[in-house]
Amino acid sequence: MWTRIRDFDRMIQAMDLFNSRLGGVFENYQRPRLSAGTWGVTESGPRTNMYDTGENLEIRVEVPGIKKEDLSVKLQGNYLEIRGTRKAENPEGYTAHRVERGETSFTRSFTLPSEVDAGKVEASLKDGILTLILGKAEPAKPKQIVIS
Repeated sequence: MWTRIRDFDRMIQAMDLFNSRLGGVFENYQRPRLSAGTWGVTESGPRTNMYDTGENLEIRVEVPGIKKEDLSVKLQGNYLEIRGTRKAENPEGYTAHRVERGETSFTRSFTLPSEVDAGKVEASLKDGILTLILGKAEPAKPKQIVIS
């Protein structure tokens, strides 16, 4: 009888081990994975955050190593497109022993949550972060309605 209990106990331990290993596989499933020659994660371009301040939409895009001349931002209604290219800069007279940061390009496009006034757009690039401040069009701004 004790042999059967030990066999049952070993089976439960094996199932627990299998479950913990299988759980570890799916735990990391949604995490970005490193990929050589891209932006560092397997996605379509640089990471982007979008904020709504009420009056404006603020977008911050990580574009390390890209000059402002190599960036293009287009806006049409509530459609925004950002393009960029990072060029390889190899020093003259040097031999490369390792090249992990090569040339790359990206295109990101967004459908914005509201219409934007093209006259109220500001763009700046500082420390590898492209910041866009897009003023909302008049009908898209929230309005307080007073109840009488």
